[in-house]
Amino acid sequence: MFSVFRNAWKVQELRKKLFYMLFILLVVRLGTHIPVPGISMDKLLGSGNTDDAMSMFTLMTGGSYGSIFAMGIGPYINASIIMQLLTVAIPKLEQINKEGEDGRKKINQATRVLAVGLAVLQGAGQIYTINGSGFFTNPNWFIWGAALVTMVTGTIFIMWLGEKLTECGIGNGSSFIIFANILAGLPNGVEQLYTYATTSESAGSMAWISIILLLMVFIFIIGFVILVQDGERRIPVQYSKKMAGRTIFGGQSSFIPIKVNIAGVMSIIFAISLLQFPQTIKNMFGVTWLDDVVRILDIQHPIGAVIYIVLIFCFTFFYTSFAFNPVEVAENMKKSGGFIPGIRPGKPTSEFIQGVVDRISLIGACFYALIAIIPVAIGWVFPGLQVGFGGTTLLIVTGVALEIVKQLESQLLMRHYKGFLS
Repeated sequence: MFSVFRNAWKVQELRKKLFYMLFILLVVRLGTHIPVPGISMDKLLGSGNTDDAMSMFTLMTGGSYGSIFAMGIGPYINASIIMQLLTVAIPKLEQINKEGEDGRKKINQATRVLAVGLAVLQGAGQIYTINGSGFFTNPNWFIWGAALVTMVTGTIFIMWLGEKLTECGIGNGSSFIIFANILAGLPNGVEQLYTYATTSESAGSMAWISIILLLMVFIFIIGFVILVQDGERRIPVQYSKKMAGRTIFGGQSSFIPIKVNIAGVMSIIFAISLLQFPQTIKNMFGVTWLDDVVRILDIQHPIGAVIYIVLIFCFTFFYTSFAFNPVEVAENMKKSGGFIPGIRPGKPTSEFIQGVVDRISLIGACFYALIAIIPVAIGWVFPGLQVGFGGTTLLIVTGVALEIVKQLESQLLMRHYKGFLS
């Protein structure tokens, strides 16, 4: 892997792209430390509600609560997920999406508009929470409006930076921003491990042994994630021969790749969002009778952990049904004269593919549930230790890192370099 980056650094075009990515990363990191107007940073820092808390929100945004980039690129990611689901559910949007480049531009523009709307709602909720905690120095409608405009503008700016990264950088820009924000919390996680080893009740050799074991588990999980990320089931496809004049066309063999992680991190994100919904309602409206519900639905609670796993299984199959359409694959295969050996074209082919997808999705759901529950189990075994990573963050970090390496590898192969993945 290091040879890939070393060889990429020797190519002027790739070196410019890497410098561009580092510059955008510097801009994003600087923005996460600029507070919105009217907030007392002394009160906010003293409250502990900063990026010291290794929550899902701070990991995904990579910045302090109350900064101009506090929402990060989250609204745009949520809008992309919603539009992806609506494109499958609404025939009109599906038709627009199939209109080629012009249709994709329309879908992208609708995604941006939806992202702005979500940013306004999310920003208003954050301002309501910050004001309720007394972090505004001079709370009034003008200050609240200025803070909201600043936060929404920051989200739009990051959304633009993500698109510029996709255009001029390497890989997907939005994914790289999330990747960089997650890695920004790594020093804080190392500091928490050191604090646990030196100040916990079992401080001493046993605490250090526990940390070493924890790091070994962490390395094993990364290797396991990488293995499953590249895992796929290949269904063989044979194309019939056709004669045009005296020339024979077709007859070649191919395959349909079905990845184990079709749903990606979406199942974990949906499960966490649903579990945290009562907490969000409680924080926004101060509903005290939700205290018991919030406590039970916490993933550190045994009941909450079980519900968490069940939701991951449900959303894995739900998202896979939207992301992969066996009927459409079977119809396209039939039109092009292809067939699966031993399976009749048409409905039997779609049923066979659906059965394979269901079995693969079951394996993927087990994988997602295992990855998501390991940090929770570590919290049970080592009480008081704040684990600075979760299932979603591990999948995002490894997935984006592999994608960047593969992108560099493909470009280096065109320049006759021997890379890591060849």
